[in-house]
Amino acid sequence: MAQEGDGIYSLLRRHGVSPTKHYNSFVEMNAEDLGEDETLIMGRTYILPDTLSVEEVERVEGITYPIFGQEFKRVDKASDRLANTVYYLISGHGGPDPGAVEKYHGKLIAEDEYAYDVTLRLARELISHGAEVHLIVQDANDGIRDNKVLELDTDETVLSQTLPLGQLERLKQRTKAVNDLYLKNTGKYQRLLVTHVDSRGEGTNIDVFFYHHEKSSNGKKLAESIHRTFLKKYKKFQPNRLYNGTFMERSSLYVVKNTLPAMAYIEIGNIKNKRDQRRILDPDNRQALAKWISEGILYDYESSNTTISK
Repeated sequence: MAQEGDGIYSLLRRHGVSPTKHYNSFVEMNAEDLGEDETLIMGRTYILPDTLSVEEVERVEGITYPIFGQEFKRVDKASDRLANTVYYLISGHGGPDPGAVEKYHGKLIAEDEYAYDVTLRLARELISHGAEVHLIVQDANDGIRDNKVLELDTDETVLSQTLPLGQLERLKQRTKAVNDLYLKNTGKYQRLLVTHVDSRGEGTNIDVFFYHHEKSSNGKKLAESIHRTFLKKYKKFQPNRLYNGTFMERSSLYVVKNTLPAMAYIEIGNIKNKRDQRRILDPDNRQALAKWISEGILYDYESSNTTISK
């Protein structure tokens, strides 16, 4: 039974069910009893999904993606809403460059690990809606992790290629990877999402914000669609808190300037700020970020005239 203040995530967590793995199944099973935007109705009873063991999952028909990790590799089909689309996902930094770093309860946390986790979750959401997804930065042994503290490593690759030591060379490598795939998929609906975690003064609390190329109308529309989704979600789930996230032009960034697909560049929070850390470190919050971004992407595609030029 849904209690006051419950959302799907908290309800599933309370009953020992992973929201990351079973959110879509829960929505499908309880569609007629959910409110607007998949909200729960207080006092109403809901059906919980079966939580299969790993061995049972192996026997269930479905496509698996080992990159998501053993517990999350099976992706259930939610819809075909993104059929015939191609999305390229880049998580910031990686390899010799962890990005922004900070201490949390005596342990070191790094931007690249959290940006990668959100990116994996976003990829899983997009695939569940029928999209073709290319993860440009990959870590073969991390997968989606439901932990607050994500251990640091340096074995990330760009499509199986070792990341160079120099920053510019790393940016060129991932830009080339995207552009080569973009040209191979000429004629298809293609978009790029880049995910970073910001680093500012410890007292600076920021909301999720977005960049796009100044000359890309499709990039602006993509960034605006995701931004609009966040506005809507904050208004619904945090009505007493003003959402200050923005979307703006930022063509000076190398990846924004030099990649071919229309794109949105996303900063999900300030790793040094205690309030933002709650958003970044909590796995349910990372899942919510990925789902809200995916909902903005769905809105962008379904409201698009499917123009594929930048």
